[in-house]
Amino acid sequence: MSIDQGAATRRRYRAFLFDMDGTVLNSIAAAERIWAAWAARHGLDVEAFLPTIHGARSVDTVAKLDLPGVDPVAEAAAITRAEIDDVEGVVEIDGAAAFLRTLPGDRWAIVTSAPLALARRRLEAADIPTPAVLVTAEDVTNGKPSPDGYLLAARKLGINAAECLIFEDAAVGIRAAESAGATVMVVTSTHSHPMDTPHASIEGYRALHASLDKEGWLELTSRQS
Repeated sequence: MSIDQGAATRRRYRAFLFDMDGTVLNSIAAAERIWAAWAARHGLDVEAFLPTIHGARSVDTVAKLDLPGVDPVAEAAAITRAEIDDVEGVVEIDGAAAFLRTLPGDRWAIVTSAPLALARRRLEAADIPTPAVLVTAEDVTNGKPSPDGYLLAARKLGINAAECLIFEDAAVGIRAAESAGATVMVVTSTHSHPMDTPHASIEGYRALHASLDKEGWLELTSRQS
């Protein structure tokens, strides 16, 4: 595992907020199976389309295409049902489950573009603990890149989003985290190409350690620090 030694590991935070897919678990194979079949049925260029699905809500992805005669809400619901049925190959990002289990329950949340039923299914499949605060697609009017999900999670934890460290992997999620005013850590485990980002980055969680200081703030350190 590698970590870019940036400001993210030299600051302290009220809480950690995590995206789900690509950040604490890898669901790419399952998601792309479902979406590739859907795109082919609708005559889309599958190879060009698949990179656009990551990080955004299904309903937003479908609506953005503006396909004639296609109801984004109904299509997204059907896609979600298929994704719930297919979790083959859904696994944790290296070290994520163990790292999350070290965090105080009132100091972390997951903010995902997936609907609640799918989020719970994938977390279970990857053996990732379900947090007390889980913000999903149904909880916000505006999905990522809007910061609404992260702002809601921070409010539920009783803190300011600007005092959080947000772990993200996709461009739309990073934009949401930036708009929330938080510090960003980019998780690169599922990236097939390097991402040009000013933010600190990690490939996995095994070298990370979180602890509470005397004033109750979370500190993030790396064994490579």
